[in-house]
Order: sequence, then structure tokens, then C-alpha cells
Amino acid sequence: MAYVINEPCIGTKDTSCVEVCPVDCIHPTPDEPGFDTADQLFIDPDECIDCDACVEACPVDAITSEDQVPPEWQKFIALNADYYKRAAT
Repeated sequence: MAYVINEPCIGTKDTSCVEVCPVDCIHPTPDEPGFDTADQLFIDPDECIDCDACVEACPVDAITSEDQVPPEWQKFIALNADYYKRAAT
């Protein structure tokens, strides 16, 4: 089960989670194209190893496990996955 970045990240894009991710599955990073135009950061559900490091590092509590995403943020599960599907094409 992957982790998901939810609504509190929008406009914040604090990269503390990027720095602690051991598998580099949170993008875009500040040095990547698209960072400035992205509303939020995204976790790759296929690469995430459920280590919980990003959850602890997030200063705005935007990251939850997929099965703990509140009902009002359910759309963020697809938003995270879709970011990586678009990147693959």
C-alpha cells in the first residue's frame, strides 16, 4: 500500500519528504522541470516502499497511507498515480 500526498501540500511543496525518501519516489523535485508549475508533490505508488519516512518529515501533515486518505481527499490517490502515468508517456 503506497502513501499519498494530499491537499495540504497544494501551494506548499515543502521538499522535506523528498530529502528523506530512500527510494526517490517523490517528484517533482526542485531541480526537475515542472517543479515551478506543479501545484503539489506526488508519490509514485509503484515505487513507494511504505517506509513512513515522508509522513514524519512532512510539516503540513499532507501524507497518509492510501487506506487512510480521508473521504474528502480520495481524488488525491488518482492524482498521485496519474502524475506518474503521464510522465511515462
